[in-house]
Amino acid sequence: MEIQERENKVNDFWDDAKIFEKQVEKDAPNGEYTFYDGPPFATGLPHYGHIVASIIKDVVPRFWAMNGYKVERKWGWDCHGLPIENIVEKELNFQNKKDIEKLGIDRFNNLCRSKVTSYVEDWKKVIRQLGRFVDMQNSYKTMDLEFMESVWWVFKEIYDKDLVYKGYRSMHICPRCQTTLSQSEVTEGYKDIKDLSAIAKFKLIEDENTSVLAWTTTPWTLIGNVALAVGKNIDYVKIERKDETGKITKFILAKDKLKEIFKEQEYKIIEEFKGKKLVGKKYKPLFDYYIHDKSIENKEKGWKIVLADFVSTDEGTGIVHIAPAFGEDDMNLGQKENLPFIQHVGIDGIIEEKAKDFAGMNVKPIKDHMQTDIEIIKYLANKDLLFSKEKYEHSYPHCWRCDTPLLNYATSSWFVNVTKIKKRLLKTAENINWSPNHIKEGRWGNWLKGARDWSISRQRFWASAIPIWECSCGEIKVIGSVKELENLSGKKITDIHKDTVDKIQFPCPKCKKQMTRIPDVFDCWFESGAMPFAQLHYPFENKERFNQKFPAQFIAEGADQTRCWFYYLHVLAIGVKNKEAFKNVIVNGIVLAEDGKKMSKKLQNYPDPAKLMDKYGADALRYYLLMSPVMLADNLNFSEKGVLESYKKLIMILTNIVKFYNELKIENIPEKKSKNILDKWIISRLNQLLKETDKAMREYNLPSASRPIVEFVDDLSTWYLRLNRDRLNEQDPDAIKTLHDVLLMLSKIIAPFTPFISEEIWQEITKNNFKDKNKSVHLEEWPKYNEKLIDSNLINKMTEVREVVSVGLKQRDQNKVGLKWPLSSATISYKKAFLDGEEELKELIKQELNVKGLKILTDSTEKIKVELDFNLTPELENEGYAREISRQVQSFRKDLGLNKQDIIELKIITKDKEFAKIIEDQKEFIQDRTNSKNLSVVTTDKERFKNKIDFKIKDKRGEIVVI
Repeated sequence: MEIQERENKVNDFWDDAKIFEKQVEKDAPNGEYTFYDGPPFATGLPHYGHIVASIIKDVVPRFWAMNGYKVERKWGWDCHGLPIENIVEKELNFQNKKDIEKLGIDRFNNLCRSKVTSYVEDWKKVIRQLGRFVDMQNSYKTMDLEFMESVWWVFKEIYDKDLVYKGYRSMHICPRCQTTLSQSEVTEGYKDIKDLSAIAKFKLIEDENTSVLAWTTTPWTLIGNVALAVGKNIDYVKIERKDETGKITKFILAKDKLKEIFKEQEYKIIEEFKGKKLVGKKYKPLFDYYIHDKSIENKEKGWKIVLADFVSTDEGTGIVHIAPAFGEDDMNLGQKENLPFIQHVGIDGIIEEKAKDFAGMNVKPIKDHMQTDIEIIKYLANKDLLFSKEKYEHSYPHCWRCDTPLLNYATSSWFVNVTKIKKRLLKTAENINWSPNHIKEGRWGNWLKGARDWSISRQRFWASAIPIWECSCGEIKVIGSVKELENLSGKKITDIHKDTVDKIQFPCPKCKKQMTRIPDVFDCWFESGAMPFAQLHYPFENKERFNQKFPAQFIAEGADQTRCWFYYLHVLAIGVKNKEAFKNVIVNGIVLAEDGKKMSKKLQNYPDPAKLMDKYGADALRYYLLMSPVMLADNLNFSEKGVLESYKKLIMILTNIVKFYNELKIENIPEKKSKNILDKWIISRLNQLLKETDKAMREYNLPSASRPIVEFVDDLSTWYLRLNRDRLNEQDPDAIKTLHDVLLMLSKIIAPFTPFISEEIWQEITKNNFKDKNKSVHLEEWPKYNEKLIDSNLINKMTEVREVVSVGLKQRDQNKVGLKWPLSSATISYKKAFLDGEEELKELIKQELNVKGLKILTDSTEKIKVELDFNLTPELENEGYAREISRQVQSFRKDLGLNKQDIIELKIITKDKEFAKIIEDQKEFIQDRTNSKNLSVVTTDKERFKNKIDFKIKDKRGEIVVI
């Protein structure tokens, strides 16, 4: 049966027997273990990033469920926000928000709602194929009324605690989406682009022949310039320079930047001074559009030089151009100095009509982001206001959804006052365990330390509406529930999306005028951060369940979520409950294509995950990823060869072991414990494996938990079973019991990691064979290791034995002497007494190296040395012939489809009389090895035989006949 069919059979059994449901509902003596599942969007097919996260989210809950905990696993769907809106806009060929408003917000939101579940069935198929236990039938959706109502409650809770305020500040906006973005959203969208920078000449009023040089990377902001900033103690110079016509011009800039800016040009320093000497000097605006604009306040305080502590000589000219509408530092300085405020660009990125020469231009168009900057620079050049320009490459923020270059833009927003609770955020963060650990003080810790107030309002449509109603008298009312809104408005409320609640008004308690809702909706990360409350419709339902489930014992997502979901969960948990939202986190890295590039549908540079699982099985994919660096927040260059290797080294070997076990046709399992050294060794290794895996799982280190499994399976297959094949074939009770016990416990150990093969093994070993639907390895308890059975001394000695065998076999290969040919002796040299009194282990070495004797010497060598005696006596050579002919007979038996128990008659035909005598002398040995009741050796035979093959051993030739 192909691996795909086998895993489908197991999946069908789980579904029919409701094994997942039974695992959740079975006795849980240790209580609840809470896991929060970060909801994905169902607007595309699941990719390897989702698969990695899903594997983590399956392995850990399975482990704790087997450890006596009740682990509910409820799926969730992210439904709101720009990802959905952008899909609808693209289908409708909409260019901006005005198109949406023309269509109607209600119609637009209905279209968004229809797209939310586009790929749900595809997701269900992949998640099932992956073997993940999760409840997708009763999933929560962030667009559900109950979920959104809890989001309102969370907001009102933090509002009532004075953790929400309305502010006006410079933030990043997306001009296409026409909305603000949070700090975390901005950090995810940086791209390296080529841009234009310019050094402009600002001519002093007192001396128009003197220009102050200021550098900018955003020439489009120069229209909004109202000041130049210098550093108080920075050294500045005034220089003069002759141009080609002999005209003398003067420039002011930082002394440290002279050589960089003027390079090989000749100039003369005529004055040196500190920055404070420049303060108050006025200059002519580069553009005269706003000089006489009566709507601009504080014009008399504009277009002058001021001091600022953020000015440096690291780049530019040491003089900074200030446009308060387009930068946080600029805005703060503008407020401090009472500078005029010129915002010549709308939130859509279009320059307004007042800036006549550039009216209607997009300052950062997505198709040609330098287009407007080029026009600005041309204008400056024509007016003799441009000193220089150059292209340069830098990292620039883009919209994480539509890829539009962002603008730093002053606007109003509602904020969560994160700085007010930052100390508590940092303090409680100490209680959280991270895997890998460096994330705690690194990426996560640094983000927390730099946490700023969170802009939670968005100027969009498809999201939870912010429940703030305002009155013209200044009164504000925050609604915390549907019932509260119904009581105030007298209307039945069945939906609280923007298109519905925008229509709802109610009397102001202060002045009796009608209160209307603010137009903004929530940042979708606010919804995600409120998930612990909202998935249970808390506090309107499930109060007791929530108290049992908060905080979560475990969450897991990609490294980018340290600045997103993990962060917002933490902020809202502290804001509402004053405690951390989760206790343990696993952070995964990014899965890249094999060449290290980003996986791309267009380039088709990665294998389809569903087809890959069809080919090798989900267990092989799971195990490959579990052992990889992606589980420790590092990147992984995905390789199909790696999945194949996991399939061969784990799944295929386990399959063959179980097949071998079944062929033994074991009826009864003995009770007594074995004293055989190999049995004791494999039991010792099994308990060692369990101890290592258990420890690593409790530390949330999945590679350390899973890696020892394949090492153990290799030990079991290539050492224990190979050396014990004869004992097992002969139904040795000690060997039978040992193999049975090992496979039974192993099936439980690997159950969280490779759920399909573990189920197959368990069903075979217990002889349930999928009959009793109340029996599954996933309903079993996690085994307990027995420290007394872990014989470290034996494990170490067996490792040394295997090293001796490995070195000896290498010598055989080098000397081209096959293992079937016995040798007289092996000499082992080592720095310490080797295997003193360990006769069983010495016999193993003799058996594996096929030598008659063993000599052990003690010397100063650090490494084990092995020397084989390759002098073949006639007796040794004869035995070698017997072993080799037996091997070829066994191979022929297999080709004929015979079982081990089938007894044959064997005939060897050879014209070599000397060889015939050797076979006769070794007759008993060969019969025993080949399960033959009779062996005849003849030099000729004219009879025709059906089952006959030729053989060649060194220079000996003949035919093997099986009757």
